[in-house]
Order: sequence, then structure tokens, then C-alpha cells
Amino acid sequence: MISGTIRSGDWKGEKHVPVIEYEKEGDLVKVEVQVGKEIPHPNTPEHHIAWIELYFHPEGENFPILVGRVAFTNHGDPLTEPRAVFFFRTAKKGKLYALSYCNIHGLWENEVTLE
Repeated sequence: MISGTIRSGDWKGEKHVPVIEYEKEGDLVKVEVQVGKEIPHPNTPEHHIAWIELYFHPEGENFPILVGRVAFTNHGDPLTEPRAVFFFRTAKKGKLYALSYCNIHGLWENEVTLE
């Protein structure tokens, strides 16, 4: 990727940054990713979040693994909300990465550590 292609920031002040929240019960991990949690993101045909992807990069491994991708395909009535829940199993620690794509403002990322 070209440097500067993927943007980031504090989700509390930037409506495009995906918020990652997770719960772990044994080896089952539930991850919710949401765009616009603190500051709502527009959801119109002219300005919307098109998709969210979630990756898991296990500690000690070379590459992240795509957990899933959700496409938000309707921006009229009914409105799709840029929010997704993913489930996967792992006993490993690592990093969770989320990417979101705004049709006007491009790619945005966030990461959290999975303990």
C-alpha cells in the first residue's frame, strides 16, 4: 500500500475510524466493529460506509488472517448500519485490525490487542 492510503485516528473524534470491541469466552471470540459509534457517520447514497473487514494477526505469526468482510449494500430505505459482529475461535493472543471504506473519504483502520 502507498503510505498515507489508509487513514487512522481516534474514533471518539473521527467518525470514519472503526471501533473494535471484543469479548472472549474460552477460545470463542466475539468481535463487534462499528463505524460512527461516537459521531454518527452519514448513511446516504451520496456518502456512506461501503464495507468493513476484520483481520486477526496471531502473536508470532507472519501475516494477519481475514476473519470476515461485511458489505453494506443499501443506503436508501431501509438503511444499512455500518456495524458488524464476527465470531471466531483461537487460543492465541494477537492483534485485531479493522478496515472500513467510506465512498468519499477512503480507507480507515483501527487496531486493538486481543489478550
